Amino acid sequence: MELDLIFILMACAVGLWMTWGIGANDLANIMSPALGSKAISVKHAIFIAVIFEVAGAFLGGNQVTETIRGGIIDSQLLAPQLLIYGMLSVLFAGATWITLASYFGMPVSITNAVIGALVGVGAIALGFDAVHWEKVGYIAISWVSSPLSAGLLAFLIFVTIKRFILGVDKPFEAAKRLIPIYLFIVGIVLAMMTIVKGLKHFSINLNILPMLLVVLGTAILVLIGGLFAMKRIFAKTHLNRHMQFAYIEGMFSVLMALTACAMVFAHGSNDVAIAVGPVSGVISLVWKGQPMQDGWMLGMIMLCGSLGVILGLFMYGRKVIATVGHAITTLTPSRAFAATLAASSTVVVSTSTGIPVSATQTLVGAVFGVGLARGIDALNLTVLRNIFVSWIVTIPVAALLATGFFYGLKWIFG
Repeated sequence: MELDLIFILMACAVGLWMTWGIGANDLANIMSPALGSKAISVKHAIFIAVIFEVAGAFLGGNQVTETIRGGIIDSQLLAPQLLIYGMLSVLFAGATWITLASYFGMPVSITNAVIGALVGVGAIALGFDAVHWEKVGYIAISWVSSPLSAGLLAFLIFVTIKRFILGVDKPFEAAKRLIPIYLFIVGIVLAMMTIVKGLKHFSINLNILPMLLVVLGTAILVLIGGLFAMKRIFAKTHLNRHMQFAYIEGMFSVLMALTACAMVFAHGSNDVAIAVGPVSGVISLVWKGQPMQDGWMLGMIMLCGSLGVILGLFMYGRKVIATVGHAITTLTPSRAFAATLAASSTVVVSTSTGIPVSATQTLVGAVFGVGLARGIDALNLTVLRNIFVSWIVTIPVAALLATGFFYGLKWIFG
């Protein structure tokens, strides 16, 4: 019994450490377009992070948590004690790597680290038969497809902004005509990501017609609220061309705030769930999977994990935000809006299928797409190369770290 308590406390402590690293690295990267483009203030960014990170973890993360707990390693082939060691090793490996990467300023993906650690433990320490290689293959494909999809979508969104607003003779008048359409689209995306996923969390499955009514109603409310927030900008008249662009970017700052909410919700539904998965796996094994206790504890760990992410953002995120917000390409509110809308849509669609994807990778792909829409010279290819190398290095390093921690735990506890 004492050993079971040690395992639970160890899993919770290291899980909190890993979520702190996620906040310092992943969430800081997620917030960087909004802050790097100066679309929102630090105070507003903190408010968005607190509300939507917690909401995303609780309302959208269950499927990803289940994938991490049992979708990568076949737990039925393994002794419970060995599987506990495996889950703890994954937590130690993920926390260690993301902390080291944050210290050296490397933008890494906790998704890659955790999946790499799981594969390392399953294949090297527990045997190749313990790994669901088909599931791993799907996840590996998503690591490529999600940044590419987000990049393509961001490219198309920003091209429409350039073509129909920024590139016309009267950009301010064009913006006043088209911004309501963008607001309506953002409202649909927010509804699909938050309200619909939230209802599913409470086992409320709407038919097509009620779902359409909920989504359209939410989109209309977002449209009305956005136009109210922009009413002073819409009232401006007789502006010179330079001031027209300034006020257009002000409109996109409101849109950016809304899409930042969507991106943080997407991050909470994916990355917090990835950290919580091994923790809840350890607790399920220790408590023999009793549903009432497991469900109660999973909720508590989700809350602690969300708070750990937010704490990491507060304590160590500002430096990462300042670096990533300007490193890949210069961002304005309109460019940041295109990137975050594309990235959040891609992440949440992937999360709804239960396939863990990296919010960081997806956002980098989206920012790349926006930069590419301005021409290859607008991109810092050296930074992109370094980020790509860090993604490749993460998987084998995490696998080796997890294997080392696994043998260490076996040596300590027997």
